[in-house]
Amino acid sequence: MRADAQDFDRIFLEDTPLIDTRAPIEFTKGAIPGAHNLPLMSDDERAAVGTCYKQQGQDAAIALGHELVSGSVRAERLEAWRSFAERHPDGYLYCFRGGMRSEIVQRWLGEAGCPYPRILGGYKALRQHLLQVLEERFSKDEYWIVSGATGSGKTRLINQLHRSIDLEGLAKHRGSAFGSLLQAQPSQIDFENQLAVSLLKLSRRSGPVILEDEGRLIGRLNLPEGLRKRMQSAPLLVLDYPIEERVQIVLEDYIQDLGQRYREAYGDEGLSLHWKRLRDDLARTRKRLGLERYAEILGGLDHAFRSQQMDRTLEKHRTWIRRLLVEYYDPMYRYQLEKRQGQRLCMGTREQVRDFVSTSASQ
Repeated sequence: MRADAQDFDRIFLEDTPLIDTRAPIEFTKGAIPGAHNLPLMSDDERAAVGTCYKQQGQDAAIALGHELVSGSVRAERLEAWRSFAERHPDGYLYCFRGGMRSEIVQRWLGEAGCPYPRILGGYKALRQHLLQVLEERFSKDEYWIVSGATGSGKTRLINQLHRSIDLEGLAKHRGSAFGSLLQAQPSQIDFENQLAVSLLKLSRRSGPVILEDEGRLIGRLNLPEGLRKRMQSAPLLVLDYPIEERVQIVLEDYIQDLGQRYREAYGDEGLSLHWKRLRDDLARTRKRLGLERYAEILGGLDHAFRSQQMDRTLEKHRTWIRRLLVEYYDPMYRYQLEKRQGQRLCMGTREQVRDFVSTSASQ
């Protein structure tokens, strides 16, 4: 059998397949990127064993665990582990600390003729390693920040660059008051773990790490403070587009693309749910806009959706989007850009900034 592993960098860099034997509730709170949750015990079974441990001690808890995971239950779970191991012969398994649960699974697999190695230290050791990666990369890496007014297509540019990380993609959120998507955001731990692995992979290449300009929060997720501080003073790549081109990008992202997601998820109800969702998002801007402007823009949004409902045209959306950009987002962007300490390396279209980055990388 291959040896149990503690070479964590290699595991992350090679996207090594992993079996997480913790209970589903533990996995949901925080997991290693790419790991598959094939638990030894269900949430209820784990809770029962924990109660038994507190009341009767370790030996009784172990006995109860073996009783709960026996017979057909054990056979079914063993088959899931063995199937995974056979499909991924280069993988590993782990539990929380690399202790009893992973030892049991490893032993049962061995007895079934399918030896499989463990991660030494388990999830806790992997998580601590990723936190160390974050701390190290935040101090060592050079960062360039893609800035630009709302609708400039910053995320589109990020996804065209080789040494970049799409923070909003990791967070499953577009970063603004209108940024939530249909799927839930990951946990804070999952977001940090994904970011650490992304930074670790980029550390094998020379040059700056390129990120989109973000605030303290991406949806409900906190940008790590160490990274936020570095971003505040990092050099800037500024996208510059006229208002009508920015309106077009917002229309594509928040009306066409998001609307399609709602239709695919909810069928005939998709349009009304999309409409309600944007009304709720707009309500978050009410205080800054003021009641009069908020009511006018809301009226424009409702008029656009009624028009879309009647004849499927999206053109009426341009009016309220334009006002929202000019009267809400643009003043905030100018204020935030003035506070930035970093040098402005380049200003232009996505193509011009991409060419600048490519030329800089080759020098």
